[in-house]
Amino acid sequence: MDFREVGKTGLKSSVIGLGCEHLDGKSFEQVKETIDAALENQINLLDVFMPGKQVREQIAKALGNRREQVMIQGHIGSTNVRQQYDISRDLPIVKQYFEELLHIFGYIDFGMMFFIDSEDDYKGVFETEFIDYVLKLKRQGDVRHIGFSSHNPTMAKRIIETGVPEMMMFSINLAFDLHPLETNVLDTLDQGFQTAAFHGIDPKRTALYQLCEQKGIGITVMKTLGAGKLISAEHTPFQRPMTIPQCIHYALTRPAVASVLLGCQSRMEIQDAMNYFTTSEQERDYTHVMNTLQNDFQGNCVYCNHCQPCPVGIDIAAVNKYLDIAKLDRNQIPPSIYAHYAALKHHGEDCIKCGSCEKRCPFGVPIIENMNTADQLLNK
Repeated sequence: MDFREVGKTGLKSSVIGLGCEHLDGKSFEQVKETIDAALENQINLLDVFMPGKQVREQIAKALGNRREQVMIQGHIGSTNVRQQYDISRDLPIVKQYFEELLHIFGYIDFGMMFFIDSEDDYKGVFETEFIDYVLKLKRQGDVRHIGFSSHNPTMAKRIIETGVPEMMMFSINLAFDLHPLETNVLDTLDQGFQTAAFHGIDPKRTALYQLCEQKGIGITVMKTLGAGKLISAEHTPFQRPMTIPQCIHYALTRPAVASVLLGCQSRMEIQDAMNYFTTSEQERDYTHVMNTLQNDFQGNCVYCNHCQPCPVGIDIAAVNKYLDIAKLDRNQIPPSIYAHYAALKHHGEDCIKCGSCEKRCPFGVPIIENMNTADQLLNK
């Protein structure tokens, strides 16, 4: 297992986490089998957005005395009135369901302001007592870190700019990133992907990921497999299905991403996810999908590593990633970006301008020029 820092929280998450949604309604034996398999494979991040008491209690029971081995993402505003899942901003109802979650797990590592996608969602959280309650939970230590969940890059950017959250849960996969901003990504799962709408990576989604890296906002990823449609021959929007490792790798190569949360519901599915770590770079490669839209990516690094190997050992994708963040505001480059760049074994200044990388790059990225620019901007 690999681990990454979740933004500036000081916590490190396993790069593959467990989204527990599909454990809802399952027997305790199945829940325990899945939780046991997750911990055996060093998964340490569990998302528990489900408001039902039974599934929460079964997860806690399966953990037993191992609660300290995991971090729980618990959602503030996910409710189950009359046994029907719903989103609520009604403070007494919100408190009822979240404090039940606290009682079951003792504390919540990441308290997620739940499902903020629209203007009404935003107002229901930030212009009511809801936000006061969230901040109180943090002051009391009931919530260790504040986050939020969203599927809308414009709204997510607005929430980040409030300065309240330290991390976010966001829907990231290649299909969502290729769809135009005007498309509600959740609708695409219900109505089917309209492949004619795929015209290159949405710049606002790219800018959001870069903003998170710049601000130190860690991202945990939902919908990594597009609700299974990306790996389905029948439902994939692409020429052929992606594989699980390709979907995981795409999400993990986006800036600021700490962990992808997969909805495993058995030991076998946990193992399928763990197979990611034994796949080769070639097996993880997702550019066969992007190459069908190659002209839309010309000149832009998508961090795919086709440029490797570099004869002097530069991690070209990492240098390009930090350079992209630095370019957001050249006058106020975050200290963390300087630190990440400095920690690389080799830097832009080490480039010998052999051009082998540019010959291999499928998207025409001016790599030699970028190495020089990175050296100018990031070499303190």
